[in-house]
Amino acid sequence: MASGDDLTAAAENGTASLAPSLRIYAGADSFGCALKDALVSHLRSLPGIDIIDLGTDKYYSIAERIGRQVSSAATAAGDQPETRGLLACGTGVGVSIFANKFPRVYATTCSSVGDAVNTRSINACNVLSVSGMFTAPTDAVKILDAWLHTPFKSPCPASGDAPWPEDLQSFFDQSVAEMAAIPAAAGGCAICVLRKGMEFEPVGIMPGGEMRIVRESPTSAYVRFKAGSVEPAHHHTFGHNLVVIKGKKKVWNLTKKESYELEDGDFLFTPAGDVRRVKYLEDTEFFIRWDGKWDIFLDEDLAAAADAINKDMGTAS
Repeated sequence: MASGDDLTAAAENGTASLAPSLRIYAGADSFGCALKDALVSHLRSLPGIDIIDLGTDKYYSIAERIGRQVSSAATAAGDQPETRGLLACGTGVGVSIFANKFPRVYATTCSSVGDAVNTRSINACNVLSVSGMFTAPTDAVKILDAWLHTPFKSPCPASGDAPWPEDLQSFFDQSVAEMAAIPAAAGGCAICVLRKGMEFEPVGIMPGGEMRIVRESPTSAYVRFKAGSVEPAHHHTFGHNLVVIKGKKKVWNLTKKESYELEDGDFLFTPAGDVRRVKYLEDTEFFIRWDGKWDIFLDEDLAAAADAINKDMGTAS
C-alpha cells in the first residue's frame, strides 16, 4: 500500500505526475457535497495521487459506485496504483454502510484524527467516510491526511503509539484475508453478517421492540420491531440517523409536522429534541447511530399514540 513516504518520494523523484502511487475515487450525497469538494481540492494539491471525482448522488448510489470501484481494484491482478475511496454524507455513516457491501472494501466513518490513524493501522481501511454535517473542513483535512499517511499495522493511539507485539502483527495479516472471505462465507453484506447470532434485549417501554447496542459513544445499534408495534411520541437528547435494513415503518415528526414512510434501504435523520411517533407496518429491522449515551423521554402513553395513529391513517381503533 502507498504510504506518506511513498508519496513524498514520488514528488522528490519527479515521478508523481507520470506514475501515481495512489488512486482515490471520491463522491458524496447532497449533505456531504461541500465537504467532499474541499477534500478533493486538498487531494489535488498533493503529489502522487490520481483523483477521480464521481460527483454527487443519493448516498446509497454514490457509495455503491465507489465501493464497486475499490472492490474491483482490490481483486484485480496486475501492476496498478493502490485504489481507495473517499465518501461524505450527512453523518458519514450511511455511505460507509453501503460501500462495505462489497468484498475487500473496508469503509470507516472517522470523526477524529485518532479514528483515522486507528482504522488504517488496525483495519487497513481503504474507504474513508466523513460527515458533511458535523465535521468542519479544516478538521476533515487533518483526518484525511492522517488516513493517507498511516500505514497498516503502524503504531497508533490504540497501541499506545508503541510498536504492535509480534503476535498482533501476525493477527493483522490474517484478519485482512479473513475479512475478505466474509461475504463469500456468509452469503450477505456486512450488516447481515453483523446481525447473525446477535442477542437482542427487549425495549421495555415499547412492546414489540428489541435492540442490541453494537458500539458505545458514538453509539450504534441494531433494532427490530414486530409488525403493528407502536413507538409513542418521544424525543432524545441526541440527533440520530438510521437505515432501514428490511421492513416498512411510518414516522411522524411532530415537531416539524411531517411524516415519512420508510422501506428497505431508506435513510432518516432526526435532530436532537424533535418529537416523533412511529408505527411499524411490517416486521422491520434497522441500523441506527447517535452521539453519546442512550436516553429516551416519552411525550405520550401507548394508548394515546395508538389513537392518534389510527386517526391519521383512517383505521378503526
